[in-house]
Amino acid sequence: MLVDESESPADAAPARPRRLSELLSDIAEDKSRHRISIADLLIAMKDRAIGALLLIFAIPNVLPTPPGTSTVLGAPLIFLAAQLALGRRPWLPGFIANRSIARRDFAALMQRAAPWLARAERLLRPRFSVISRPPFEYAIGTICFLLAVILFLPIPLGNMLPALAICVLALGVLERDGVWIVAGLIVAAASVLLVYGVIYALVKSAIFIIVNAFA
Repeated sequence: MLVDESESPADAAPARPRRLSELLSDIAEDKSRHRISIADLLIAMKDRAIGALLLIFAIPNVLPTPPGTSTVLGAPLIFLAAQLALGRRPWLPGFIANRSIARRDFAALMQRAAPWLARAERLLRPRFSVISRPPFEYAIGTICFLLAVILFLPIPLGNMLPALAICVLALGVLERDGVWIVAGLIVAAASVLLVYGVIYALVKSAIFIIVNAFA
C-alpha cells in the first residue's frame, strides 16, 4: 500500500481551540454533576478563566432575570475585572468560588444564552489584536471594573447596558478581536451616559420634591 508522505503530521493545521460555547454546553450537559460551582468553571476555563467568567456573570444581567440578580452577580464581576486590570491570575475568595448552582438551572441558562454566544463567536476572529493585549488589556479591565460597580449598585436601568458592554469586551479579549473591543467601548460609553442621565433625573426629582414639600 502506498503512503502519501507529502503531508506529514507536523504540516497539518493545528486543531482549533474549543469555543467557549462548546465548553459551557459540555459542562451543562454533564449529568455526573449535580451542582456546578464557580470554582468548577474557574478550573474548566483554565487560561481563559477571567474573560470567560466575566462573560458568564454578565450574561444573566443582559437577559430578563428576577430583581436582585445584578447585586448577586456584581460582586464576582468586580473581583474578576479588578484582576484583569491588575494583570493577575484569576482567583476568587472562597465565599464566592464555592457558590454553586444546580446543573439543570445552569443548563436552562445555557439553553437561552448558548445560541446567542455561538452566533457571536462566528463573527469573532483575531484582528487588531494589539489592543486586546497588555497594557491595553489592563485598561479594558479597569473599564470593566467601573461597569461592574455600576451594575452592582441598585440604579434603575443600571444593569442591562453595562452588562452588555462587559460581555462584548470579554468576548473581544477572549478572541483577541480589536473590533469587538472598540464596539464594547462604545457600548460602555453609552451605558455610562445612560446611568448618569438616570442619576441626574433622580437627583433633580428629589430636590424638586424636597423644595416643594417645604415651600
